[in-house]
Order: sequence, then C-alpha cells, then structure tokens
Amino acid sequence: MKIKISAKSLIALLLTIGLFYSGHLFAQLPGLPEIEQQAPLDKSVTISKEILAAAFRRVNAEDIPTTRMLEGGEFNVNIRHEENITIANMRMLTHPDTIDVWIVQEGSGILNTGGELIDGELRGGEEQFIEVGDMVYIPAGMPHGIRESSLITWFNIRFPEHRN
Repeated sequence: MKIKISAKSLIALLLTIGLFYSGHLFAQLPGLPEIEQQAPLDKSVTISKEILAAAFRRVNAEDIPTTRMLEGGEFNVNIRHEENITIANMRMLTHPDTIDVWIVQEGSGILNTGGELIDGELRGGEEQFIEVGDMVYIPAGMPHGIRESSLITWFNIRFPEHRN
C-alpha cells in the first residue's frame, strides 16, 4: 500500500513518534559538529523545514548514507541516502526487535522485503517500486533492502516492536 504524506504532516508524525517512544532523546543538527542535546520532557521539539532541507542537501552533496536526526536508543529518526544500487552491491538488513517506517523524499527504487542474499544472489521475498511520497512499513524481523536505484533518499523512522 502506498500512502502520500505532506511535509507538514511528516514533521508532525516524526515529532509525535519521537516524543512518544523516547525517554532519552538526542538531536544532532546537520552541518554542525555532533552535538547531543537531551530532548526536554516538558515541551515539544521542532526541527524546522530549513534544518531538514539543509540535512537533505548535505546527504545528497556529500553522498552520506545515514544522518541521525534524533537518537533515542531503540528509537531513532534518520535520513537515509543511497545511490547507484544494483543487485551486486545491495544490502539486505534485518532488525529483529525494531519496526522501520520509510517515507521516500527523493528519487525512487525497487525495495525487496522478505528475501535474503545468499552468496550475492537475492532469493525470495517481494519487490515493489517506491517513489517520492510513498510510506513503507517494515515489520520487526523482516529482511529488507533497496535492490535497484540510481538515487533514493528517505526518512527512516525506527521504533521498538513490543509484541515480540
């Protein structure tokens, strides 16, 4: 299922998830030295669209695979960026105890979920084309990875799966 989401709704979603799931939340401002700042427990936090835009410009310009926007241990919000992905260099990841929610911000690609890489060969799983505005939910324990893309950048929101 594909869900389109506006930037304003995305920011509200990120902040809501962040404040709900994190007890020890830290912010790293892109373009600055790593500065950890404990998030307050008595007020909301806003990451401005200017900071988000700067972070996206930086990951694209410097080809940075992951920028951690918010850190909360089991919970985190990242900007992920990958270029020139082929079956030969793809990575399949599995997070046994955390759920991933991806919101594609730039580019597109073929996402494989449920398969596995064996000796460089992708076996099984389902693949789907994802593009800007799509939201993908990946359950805890499910292998996943971008199989093919010239460029794709997405928000990666990860939080614990407490039913396991």
